[in-house]
Amino acid sequence: MNWHLNDLAHAEVETLLAHATRSRVAVTPVPGGGRVVDCGVAAEGGLAAGLALARICLAGLAEVALVPGECFNTPWPQVSVTSDHPVPACLLSQYAGWQISVGKYFAMGSGPMRAAAAREDLFQELSYRESPAQVVGVLETRKLPGPEVLAYLAERTGVPAEGITLLVAPTASLAGTVQVVARSVETALHKLHALGFDLSRIRSAHGVAPLAPVARNDLAGIGRTNDAILYGGRVTLYVKGDDESLRALGPRVPANSSPAHGEPFAQIFARAGHDFYKIDSQLFSPAEVVFQNLDTGKVQVFGHVAPGVLRQSFLEG
Repeated sequence: MNWHLNDLAHAEVETLLAHATRSRVAVTPVPGGGRVVDCGVAAEGGLAAGLALARICLAGLAEVALVPGECFNTPWPQVSVTSDHPVPACLLSQYAGWQISVGKYFAMGSGPMRAAAAREDLFQELSYRESPAQVVGVLETRKLPGPEVLAYLAERTGVPAEGITLLVAPTASLAGTVQVVARSVETALHKLHALGFDLSRIRSAHGVAPLAPVARNDLAGIGRTNDAILYGGRVTLYVKGDDESLRALGPRVPANSSPAHGEPFAQIFARAGHDFYKIDSQLFSPAEVVFQNLDTGKVQVFGHVAPGVLRQSFLEG
């Protein structure tokens, strides 16, 4: 099925830009074509911009909201994500699978522009690619991209620079923090895919994670936003099929399946020399994963939240 992810995301961008002043974002045309939407670099951004960024990353195929909750017995806002199409929303669009490096410029790229380039193994494995007239991407970085970045993306997506829209927010910004914490479902699905689970069994999904405090810098922000999901994220997956395979696979899905689990991510990241690839990949998953079987009615719960680690990360980090 062609989901037209870039077209769906483009509609979300236009909704954001219709209220740019209210959302505290700024749009700038790029010499040579294309446009950049600043959601937290020079522009202030905020909660509304962060929610919009998350929806754009998800290509409009999920509802994203701030909902009441608690964290270590303290009232705390939670980022909620709900989707009836979680695989295309999260894996084909939201996943930050594109490391964009052009000269001295570097950013992690999310959003449906990835489906136009389709250079990640994930797109071959899920048999998906788009050939849109316009693409939308979200960059996690502190520097706004220039013409050379747009030219690089145009070459790899097959879309002229004037058809490219990039939204930018650093991790240590309010909008950037919201959009990263909105990845609870995505991390669960990516983990299941890595474990060889049949993703077609997943019909709907809901995830929630505590909104991490904005950190003093982007490195600290990486720690806090990861902790929000690894130690506070709760995901419910509505699935079809048998219960036995879920029972066998379930313990391997949540973050506590990794021996690295149990301390703030900033400490784990520092020991790895700030290299994600040196960290046990089994760690990157929500704290708790619930399977609700639509065929049998069986509910199975795996993992647990870790309020002590969240307190250490959010209040002492």
